[in-house]
Order: sequence, then C-alpha cells, then structure tokens
Amino acid sequence: MNTQNVTSGDQKRALSASTLSFTVCFAVWTIFSIIGIRIKTELGLNDSEFGLLVATPILTGSLSRIFLGVWTDQYGGRLVFTIQMVVTSFAAFLLTKVSTYPMFLLSALGLGLAGGSFAVGIAYVSTWYPAERQGTALGIFGMGNVGAAVTNFGAPFLLVAMGGAWQGVAQVYSIALLVTAVLFYIFTKDDPALRRRKEEGIKHATFMEQMEPLKNIQVWRFSLYYFFVFGAFVALALWLPRYYVGAYGLELATAGMLAAAYSLPGSIFRALGGWMSDVFGARRVMYWTFIVCVACTFVMSYPSTDYTVAGIEGPIQFNITIPLWIFVTLTIILGFFMSLGKAAVYKHIPVYYPNHVGSVGGIVGLIGGLGGFILPITFGVMNDLLGIWTSCFMLLTVIIGIALLWMHVSIVQMQKKEAPEALRGPRYLPELEALMKESEELQQRTADIRKKSEAVLHQIKQDS
Repeated sequence: MNTQNVTSGDQKRALSASTLSFTVCFAVWTIFSIIGIRIKTELGLNDSEFGLLVATPILTGSLSRIFLGVWTDQYGGRLVFTIQMVVTSFAAFLLTKVSTYPMFLLSALGLGLAGGSFAVGIAYVSTWYPAERQGTALGIFGMGNVGAAVTNFGAPFLLVAMGGAWQGVAQVYSIALLVTAVLFYIFTKDDPALRRRKEEGIKHATFMEQMEPLKNIQVWRFSLYYFFVFGAFVALALWLPRYYVGAYGLELATAGMLAAAYSLPGSIFRALGGWMSDVFGARRVMYWTFIVCVACTFVMSYPSTDYTVAGIEGPIQFNITIPLWIFVTLTIILGFFMSLGKAAVYKHIPVYYPNHVGSVGGIVGLIGGLGGFILPITFGVMNDLLGIWTSCFMLLTVIIGIALLWMHVSIVQMQKKEAPEALRGPRYLPELEALMKESEELQQRTADIRKKSEAVLHQIKQDS
C-alpha cells in the first residue's frame, strides 16, 4: 500500500475518528445486554428467547460485514462509514416504537448494522499506514470494542436516570450515533487508495474479484480464531450481566459493572496486542491467547457441586463453588488475552491479503460476529436443557481447544513444506520471514562480491 503522500496528521485524524465512531457503534450494538433484561421481564421471556433477542443484532452486524467491507474497498470508508451510522441511528430510534417480541426481533436486525462498522473501519484505517505499522494502528482502532464496557457500565445508570424506561436509553444512543456520523464525515478525508484510483482513473475491483481470496482455506482458519476471540467476547459481554444475576444473585447495576470489568480489558488492550503482533509476531501472540484462555474457561466451567464423602465418623459434606472474586478475576484475564488475540488475527490480513483487506477482513469479521450471534442463543438453550450455569464455559473450552489444535497442526505442516529444518518453534508472519531471507541473500551477495574482488586483485598482481 503506497502511503508516501500521507501525512502523520492525516493518519492520526483517520485513526482517532474511526476509533471514536467504532466505540459508539459498538456501544449501540450491545445495548440489549442491559435493556434486554428489562424487555425480558416485560415480555416474560425464557432464557432461550432472551438469548435470541440479544443475539439478533449480532447476526445483522456479522452478515453485513462482508458487504460493507467490499463496499469500503470500492467506494471508500468515509462514505460507507457515514451512511452505515446514519441508517443505524434511525433503527435504534425505531426500536422504541415496538411492543411485541417478533417486532423486537425485527428492530434488532436493523440495530445490528452497528456491528458492520468494524469491517469498514479495518479497511479504511489500514490504507493510511504502511505494513510495519498496521498491527498497532488496527489494534488501536479495535479498542472501540470498549463500547461494550460503556454500555455494560453506563447504560444501567442511564436507565435509572430515565426512570427505568429503557426506551429513553435507546433514544439517547440513537442521537449519539447520528451526531457521531456527522462529525466523522466532517473531520475525515477519503482514504489514499480511493484518491489514487480517482486520480489515475482506475476502476475498482468487482465484487467477485474481491471474493477471490475466500477460496483459500487459510481465510477460514483465521475466521475460526476470530469466532472465539471476538465472537465469544461479544457473546460474554451480552451474557455476563444475565449470568451474574442468575448464578450469583446480584443486582443488575452490580452485574453490569462486573461485566464491564470483563469488557474493558477485552477492548483497551487490543492496541497492545497490535503492537505485540508487530514486534513478536502474530502467531506467537495467538499461541499465548489460546493457551491462557483454554485454562481460564476450563476452570470457569466447573459447576457448583455438593460432595458427600464417607468419613471415619460418618458422612462429610462440603461444597465447591468458584467464589465471585475468583470468577471476576478470571473474566478479566480472559478479556485481556482475547483483546490480544483479536489484534493478532487482524495483523495477519493486511500482510497476506494487502489488496483485499475489506473482503477478507469482512468474512473473518462475519464469522467472528456469527459467534456473537450463535453463542448467546446456545448459552440460553444449554441453560434450559442442562440447567447448569457454567455450561457456557464448557462449550467455550471445546471451541478454544479445536482452534488451538488446528492452528498448531497448520503451522507445523506449513513449516514442513516450506522449511523442514526450521521446526524448532513457530515462525510468525511473512514479512519477518522475508527479512530473514533478504538478510541471508545479502550475506551471500556480499560473500560473492568479496570473492570476485579477491579474484580481480589476484589477476592485477599477476598482470603487473
């Protein structure tokens, strides 16, 4: 990507405006985590119906990512981002005018367009930065996930300020998103790639041309990673308030704050994950993420259990339950490593597919978003069928284990094919491998030049 004519001010303006807009969009996207609990009470929904309600916006946000990502590559992020926010703000307002469960689901589909902003922002921001800085820039942009923490922490207090009327919360969110759309369009510029195409009269790639990389199995492997690090993050951000209320008997405001304690590190440390991916390599960060996360979810999946042991003097009864403070600590650790993993996944995309960031990023985001749609529904169904609160973490443990195994097997197979002698540890990204290869080639050329120079000097001595 040619960024030679881009100033530092242009880069900062594009990044800051996109990050702020994504934060607001993400807050709107997860609004049902709080107001959904009130709606559940009003309509008398069971856990399965509640899971479907909070997950429906995630479905639209996921499916729209592939189209929004392609349109961003074609028409530029400034225009697409603005239109997407304006349309979503109207959907958020219309949410306050419905009263039946089917109509809530229909309104939630429109609200879900807020989640499509991620694919737009990724494609837009990446065009402003060279490859060696894209991991950090995209990590900073991804900090907009903090919008989930904003909703989990702030929406309960806003709900109280509105006299318990969830409709007022939705209207405030609608206005905030509309204002953000106007400010974004005013303070940003068309991205460098779009301007270059306009100046040179180059036609944008067709939709099918943009879809070409999706034939690569590697794209779908990245998608599975993101299904967990992002999809499960969204699912838990939506589900944890309900989990704390049901499993620990907490008040909604307290449950929201504890859920925000999970969402916050799951968002703000994404920039750190981008920087670490630039410095240490994205594969290494993914290994750290999966290993720590599978350990956390395994412990969190242990249900509260009563034991009766045949003691010497009679039965001994005791209970094993994860204390609230340990559970909250584990969610914070889980959120932190998820944030690193989210950045690491998207570090791969501009490196492997520099001309298809929108389409590849869109499909990876789509699959990840589908995780945020499918998992809350599955959590609710498992609660209704199994009657075990921790069943959601049992499922996550299985998903992470599969992703970790597939990643490791794929990396080992790749190394066997490309460099059988280099199986001492995971290699990272092609730009690092290219630098190593260039260094080896440079050393070889230097040795060749030295030999030729010695031969010429020897010939001169003989001639003299």
